[in-house]
Amino acid sequence: MWLAINFFKKGGLVPILMLLRSPIYASGIFENNVIVTGFLITLLILAISILMLTLSVKSVVKGYLCAQDNKSFDNYAEYLNNLTSSQIEDFLNTKKRCKNVQTVLLVGAIILGSSPTFAQTDLPNSGNLLSQYGVLITVVLIAIPILSGIVLLIVKVRHQLKRFRRNQSMAEVGRLVNYLNEVDDENILSHLQERKIALDFVLNNQELSGDIKAVDQKGFINKIIHNPSLPIVARKRKASDRPKIDSELAKLIIYFIASATFWLIFGTMIGEYVGIKFVAPDIDHQSWLSFGRLRTVHTNAVFWGWASLAMLGLGHYIVPMVSNTKLYSMKMGWWTLILVNVTVLLGSITLMVGINNGGGEYREYIWPVMLFFAVGILLSFINFFKTIGNRTTKEIYISNWYIVSAIIFGIIITLVAYLPFWQNGLGETIIQGYYMHQGVGMWFMLFTLGIVYYFLPQQLKKPIYSYSLGILAFWTQILFYTLIGTHHFVFSSIPWWLQTIAIVGSVGMVIPVIAGTTNFLLTFKGAWFKIPDSYTLPFFLTGILFYCTGSLQGTAEAFRSTNLIWHFTDFTVAHSHLTMYGIICFFLWAGIYAVIPRITGMEPPQVTVGMHFWLALIGLLFYTIPLMYGSTLRGVMWLEGKAFIDSVSFMAPFWLWRAIGGSLMFFSHLIFAYNLYRMLVGNDQIDVKNAAFEKLKTIG
Repeated sequence: MWLAINFFKKGGLVPILMLLRSPIYASGIFENNVIVTGFLITLLILAISILMLTLSVKSVVKGYLCAQDNKSFDNYAEYLNNLTSSQIEDFLNTKKRCKNVQTVLLVGAIILGSSPTFAQTDLPNSGNLLSQYGVLITVVLIAIPILSGIVLLIVKVRHQLKRFRRNQSMAEVGRLVNYLNEVDDENILSHLQERKIALDFVLNNQELSGDIKAVDQKGFINKIIHNPSLPIVARKRKASDRPKIDSELAKLIIYFIASATFWLIFGTMIGEYVGIKFVAPDIDHQSWLSFGRLRTVHTNAVFWGWASLAMLGLGHYIVPMVSNTKLYSMKMGWWTLILVNVTVLLGSITLMVGINNGGGEYREYIWPVMLFFAVGILLSFINFFKTIGNRTTKEIYISNWYIVSAIIFGIIITLVAYLPFWQNGLGETIIQGYYMHQGVGMWFMLFTLGIVYYFLPQQLKKPIYSYSLGILAFWTQILFYTLIGTHHFVFSSIPWWLQTIAIVGSVGMVIPVIAGTTNFLLTFKGAWFKIPDSYTLPFFLTGILFYCTGSLQGTAEAFRSTNLIWHFTDFTVAHSHLTMYGIICFFLWAGIYAVIPRITGMEPPQVTVGMHFWLALIGLLFYTIPLMYGSTLRGVMWLEGKAFIDSVSFMAPFWLWRAIGGSLMFFSHLIFAYNLYRMLVGNDQIDVKNAAFEKLKTIG
């Protein structure tokens, strides 16, 4: 049992790390560094897993031994000193009803336990013929079932430990129930009765003030500022109780969010690997792991898998809620979920094997694959439109304006991008600019703004500042955003007048951005104090700030003078992450943290929510700021006529920062997945006192 702990205490990781950095590893002894590295990393992961499992076993065994030592009823008297008024009342009533009830059989039925069985599995030892591909293939084939068995063993043992811990807690509940039923001491019962009277005593809150209204001419009372010292983690408010939604709809929303989280982890794991390639370009030599293929897998997975599914999941909650009616068709919702997931799965496979739609950015999926997505969002449009048509409210709330419009534009841009009628020569370039920008601004941005217009007032518990500003932002975004696609092709063969229209439209985007940002920030007016007490509002506020800065940065990039410097550099990569990550992702996380606790009734851990927020924010800044700075200097180098390869060498340290920032962002996504798990599954710990009194109520 202590093997794993002693391994780490005695520096068991040091030889592995030294081997990775030693000249032996770099020499010809290990000709296939990737295989050896993978094998050593596998050993490291297994060692960490065994350590965690050992610590879990140790804690369970320690708890079991303590429970065996505390079987005496003398220790249960402490429970009586911490009972609430309602628990004392239940206890006294039970004693009156159950004087002659025998509880030995009940306790025997409660104390059920099963001891987990532990097994040991030896890792296979690798041979010295790793340079031969036949041996490598054989080792891999043998390792797959062995590693799968080890993983299955760990999962099984953890499951047994959880059952064992639960059985021990239920046994403790049974012993406490037995003790409570055997308490007949009149002194104890009299003491509990007196304690109940004391606990039930409440003040009327007017003992010192009286009934006369206070006169506060100098404003001492109204200007009180309560600023206690902050603990390590600020206490957050729990989600307020909301009317229960249909269980089938709740299940559908959870599946949308869970699927989106899976694609977030998958897509950003690919992005993490792609970022590492900038620092270590020779990390692999496989065609399906090449940068050109993986980069498209990354962008499409996070676009259509993560963001789209998360938006649709939140939309299935918002549209019926603000319409005050049921979702029109649950079956359409499930079909949308299936079709979008099939799109991303098939699209990722086809991209990795080299089947793609050519050079169209963000439309690399071939049309038979993207057809599934188009049908899915068409079903969502019909579903949402029918739901709004069946609303019991007179007005259509602004969230539904944004959400339904986003789906309409999503269908339009998909058809425009994949129908071949106008895609000849420069027409394809113009369509590409239209599709690329409409996908970001009219699908993702419109939809997430609709999410903010619902959840931000809900979390602040106050109405949106101005409905008129929301409508102004809505229509001006539709007017200007549909014109700006070709500003990505300034100085190209596209007609000069068309480029100028795109630049003018980009400047016009200042209107909806300023209107929307002003509307959101003024909604915070008088409620800024709520931010430290909430784990959703910091995400909303961060997304709002990036909405303003990132969108205005896009306007700045559209001018010919700045486009000459920044275009074709990593500045556009930084900008896309400021918008798609800083705006869309933060808004989606805020919405998920707001809605899931209302569905499941379980809150995420406050510490890990804070870790998710700060790692995502700091990682984004580490990612974007160095890229923007380095790319600006790189563009100046091009204008000065410097050699291209010199600019590549110049960007190396900034690409390192990109990899560091991307690693922090990816780690924050793992924490988010854990938080979602906790909101769905909760904590398996049993409150012995509450469980005992619930059991006690059933006796009578």
